[in-house]
Amino acid sequence: MPERPDGDIEQAIATQVRAAAAHRQGLYIQGGGSKRALLGRDCEAAVLDVSGHCGITDYQPAELVLSARAGTPLTALQAVLATQGQELPFEPPTFQGRATLGGTLACNLSGPARPWRGSIRDLVLGVRLVDASGECLRFGGKVMKNVAGYDVSRLQAGALGTLGVLTEISVKVLPRAQRTTTLAYELPAAEAIEMMNRRAATAAPLSGACWLDGTLYLRLAGEAGAVAHTARRWGGQALAEADAPWSDLREMRLPFFAGDAPLWRLSVKPSAALAGPAAQLLDWGGAQRWLRGDFDLAQLQGLASAAGGHVTLFRGGDRRGEVRPFPGEVHRRLQQRLKHSFDPQGLFNPGRLYGWL
Repeated sequence: MPERPDGDIEQAIATQVRAAAAHRQGLYIQGGGSKRALLGRDCEAAVLDVSGHCGITDYQPAELVLSARAGTPLTALQAVLATQGQELPFEPPTFQGRATLGGTLACNLSGPARPWRGSIRDLVLGVRLVDASGECLRFGGKVMKNVAGYDVSRLQAGALGTLGVLTEISVKVLPRAQRTTTLAYELPAAEAIEMMNRRAATAAPLSGACWLDGTLYLRLAGEAGAVAHTARRWGGQALAEADAPWSDLREMRLPFFAGDAPLWRLSVKPSAALAGPAAQLLDWGGAQRWLRGDFDLAQLQGLASAAGGHVTLFRGGDRRGEVRPFPGEVHRRLQQRLKHSFDPQGLFNPGRLYGWL
């Protein structure tokens, strides 16, 4: 699909959706293609390429609001924000520059700062999307106080493109921290979990807490004086490169993520004791836990449920089957109603979220 000079191909996208609807042909929505093998099930539908629909449509640094077309690479947004000393607070992975704003919202991906600065779901203000009839619709606004249609905007987070084709997204941005310091501690998992939860409960500029291979990392980011004061009180070994472990964690470049073994993501209570195989990576202050290996989905869901959460086969493994547990009856009926309301023909990313959806 050719890109117009201004990067706006929304009408061309709508035309392609109408043609697919007329032929009852499923569509796989693709931007940068960085997440096709992540989170969801395999989808073999015809590709709807939205990468050409790109560019920033509005940026108000004083209002801390940015709007951009869904195919815009995150790296392009970060470069513009950096000129104003601002950033995307949910710290999303860029996946070698291929990740787009639309795909990041569809997959609800956020980085190490998520527990303290919010997720993209928390910070999305409004969206434009093309529905299954080829209509271009707008939901939400560009300021937090405008709540008209706001829930529809949030519904796109984690829907994996099954509710429509995102074409434009408005998000909240924030100033970059004056100073960042990373402290390291050699601790076993149980002590690390206890310390992460204790530190997270204090009034401190904490913006990252992860544990791997016997080392706990705590990141402080914010006003320079507050960061320096907290670092003195908390002790630990200050790393020379404060961002090094976090950028590698965010982009999944750590050795832990290397190889073809299936990668599982457990979302649990941050204070839950470490259960199951010992080779785990703990992030988000203990609330997000990564596990590698060939495991049974039901078995891992049992461990996750006991810890107050759930599990997803994030990458690898058999993606023809279900990659997340079968939901309860109420959840399943709600999912089906939403899908029928937004996409009654089942055009968008068929089977990507659940095989039965």
